[in-house]
Amino acid sequence: MPKTIKKCFYSKLTFEKMLEAHNRASRGKKGKKEVILFEMNLAENLWKIKNSLESHTYKVSGYNKFMIFDPKEREIQALSYYDRIIQHVLCDEVLTPFFDKRLIYDNCACRIGKGTHFALKRLTQFFQQHYKKYGANGYILKCDIRKYFPSIHHEVLKNRLQKIIPDKNILNLLFHIIDSFEHSPNRGLPMGNQTSQLFALYYLDPLDRFIKEKLRIKHYVRYMDDLVLLSNDKEYLKDCLKNMQSLVNNQLKLEFNNKTQIFPIKNGVDFLGFHFYLTDSGKIIKKLRRSSKIRFKNRLKKLQHEYKTGKTQLDDINMSLASYYGHLKHGHTYKLRTSVFSKTKFFRLINK
Repeated sequence: MPKTIKKCFYSKLTFEKMLEAHNRASRGKKGKKEVILFEMNLAENLWKIKNSLESHTYKVSGYNKFMIFDPKEREIQALSYYDRIIQHVLCDEVLTPFFDKRLIYDNCACRIGKGTHFALKRLTQFFQQHYKKYGANGYILKCDIRKYFPSIHHEVLKNRLQKIIPDKNILNLLFHIIDSFEHSPNRGLPMGNQTSQLFALYYLDPLDRFIKEKLRIKHYVRYMDDLVLLSNDKEYLKDCLKNMQSLVNNQLKLEFNNKTQIFPIKNGVDFLGFHFYLTDSGKIIKKLRRSSKIRFKNRLKKLQHEYKTGKTQLDDINMSLASYYGHLKHGHTYKLRTSVFSKTKFFRLINK
């Protein structure tokens, strides 16, 4: 394995791979000014990227910060288009397959075939399995990391990467990307980076393995920093939480937030925009949360405005709508889907 990542990384530094990365980075953004300017000297710019990686001289050019509301206010740090191509080369071709082999099965988000749909399906399966053995009796431990991305400790992350990546040049590149941003001294990863998503998946792996291998929790799923554990024993979950807090605080230098709690499974749990709950008959109800419904309708309005003003194309809208529709199908949302999608119209202003 030590030779694998090194060989894999340098074999991907071809002009063809740079072009593929550009095509992925520009998907849905062909009309953006930075993409247009980059494509005016496409070959030259791609060769510059290739040479900077081969000569180990690449430097992050900086971040553009902006706020989103999804549903709460978040600061996003976005790289330049040049840097985003490098992120695609590094993550899509090398880091994603490398890290994927090291993560537990039920660690979800930003993994091929293991996005929100997979996580929702796994929690549904866990509810079903629990009901077969214990009925509707039991408890849920729901955990959230307090300000996860801003709190990730650089030195803890670097030390963990050093143990699995022996090549100094690759490590120096990753360390440079990590150190290119700080939310507070020696802490924080930029939420807009692909590398940050992968690092965040891997950072909590010791907690995942502790829960599965030491605490022996069978019904456990994690989506980034959103953890759900099921058990028939409330007291055991209390002990689990105590031990998990110790690992999170001491080894990972993080904290659970005040949303972390244990409650009866009959109360249900909020997970990825849905409220899951188990009935006495064993039926699993998944209702779209009110905040998710509002966010979904606001996003549709934004898409309508962007199409009307020519800021986006119909193909991009269809991709977004297909994604939303697929997500909604995982819950009891038939009436919402039929009413909203049948009433949503897209038209464009024509300048004469």
